[in-house]
Amino acid sequence: MNLLAEAFAWIFSPARLTGTLPLPTAIAQHLAFTFGSVAIAAVIAIPIGWLIGHTGRGREIAVFLSGAARALPALGLVVLLVMLFGVNLKTEAAVTVFVVLAIPSILAGAYAGIESIDRSVIDAGRAMGMTEWQILFRIEMPLGLSLLIGGLRSATLQVVATVTIAAYVGLGGLGFYIIQGINLRDFAEILGASIIVVVLALVLDGLYALLARFAVPRTDGPRTRARVASSPLTRVPQFSR
Repeated sequence: MNLLAEAFAWIFSPARLTGTLPLPTAIAQHLAFTFGSVAIAAVIAIPIGWLIGHTGRGREIAVFLSGAARALPALGLVVLLVMLFGVNLKTEAAVTVFVVLAIPSILAGAYAGIESIDRSVIDAGRAMGMTEWQILFRIEMPLGLSLLIGGLRSATLQVVATVTIAAYVGLGGLGFYIIQGINLRDFAEILGASIIVVVLALVLDGLYALLARFAVPRTDGPRTRARVASSPLTRVPQFSR
């Protein structure tokens, strides 16, 4: 209990606003690595996942690559890429690792969201004369949004926890205090920085929960199908076959 009190005292100490790396700066760096890496991973993984879910092709390859990426040791990969890229590109090396870690969850959420849709809804769209682009943008994407948000949520939580290793190669973030605390045997500093990481994860998890609640269309049968097809939010330009 004393250690926990000391950790909170460390967090709220005025000394955290000064020094080599002020706490607000470390938090900002940590979030920048997290959101930047997840954004890059989303740009890569979401279109591929939608393509796999829409066409039904390449799922086995995606599952294999995703499993392989999950098995990679993050710290070892960061050190390896820093050695390969060079010290001047250590930021790019670390971000590459975080992107690789984020891709599997986002990819799975993207294609699983489309695969989970009742095929009768898609068949009804084709029967109405909708093109494949219209089916993707007006039916599959809105109805698959729930699992996609779940994939983004999982990826973000994984990355926000893993970004602590960026400090191992001198890139700052909240991991700076953990490594410094280990070197100094300052357990209050280690626990204090860890608590902040946990709080960040819980806040981000809550934000994704709210996003999932308000961004997903309700599934109440035929009326949902009609709303998805006619909603201004899901309308796209007419594409030729």
